[in-house]
Amino acid sequence: MTLNRLFFLAGCLLMGGMLQAQVADKQTYLSEFKKEMTLKWPENRTLNIVVHGHSVPTGYARTPIVNTLQAYPHLVFHALKTQYPYAVLNVITTSIGGEQAEHGETRFKDEVLTHRPDVLFIDYALNDRNIGLERSEKAWRKMIESALAQKLKVILFTPTPDLKENILDDKTPLAGHAEMIRKLAAEYHVGLVDSYKLFKEKAENGEDLHKYMSQNNHPNSAGHSCVAAEILTWFF
Repeated sequence: MTLNRLFFLAGCLLMGGMLQAQVADKQTYLSEFKKEMTLKWPENRTLNIVVHGHSVPTGYARTPIVNTLQAYPHLVFHALKTQYPYAVLNVITTSIGGEQAEHGETRFKDEVLTHRPDVLFIDYALNDRNIGLERSEKAWRKMIESALAQKLKVILFTPTPDLKENILDDKTPLAGHAEMIRKLAAEYHVGLVDSYKLFKEKAENGEDLHKYMSQNNHPNSAGHSCVAAEILTWFF
């Protein structure tokens, strides 16, 4: 085999790997789920979305206040039911304030999969700074692989801001976790809600992120609304 032929084959393999390592396509990834949400009785069934993570999806605002009805899981639930009035739909939060991904993984089988989710959201990055990238990635991989083994649709979340870190600095701990999650979404070809990028772009445009936060690490209703709007791009 000629040297040129070897280079050509190597290039093909590289391109094939690059094409495979992509975040799932928004237009097609949840197409079957969206179709099911349009079905009327008696053809429909109960559909479950589960949100697994820490204090943000739980709805913690200025601790210890919990604004469940202003948190993104509830906002998404309300929007989906408005768009899909025939759907028998549950949005279930299995999130716990203060928890990181390792703890979330230990209860994943008994407290997450037991709800038989059709779509699973995972949002742990804010608290994963306490365990570091290596341990965090290992826990995320276990949860993703367990979910995919059950043929679930998975959507990963990069973190919402922590005002104690400079979101414009690409070398902060949160920036590192956000990049790790993006790579996992591409590797496993699952969905991604890039909250970190969303708020970083606002900061780059000169917005004061304080107006989206109830305290340094918890979004307020405006912040949750921004995340919910991004989530809904996967459903509409």
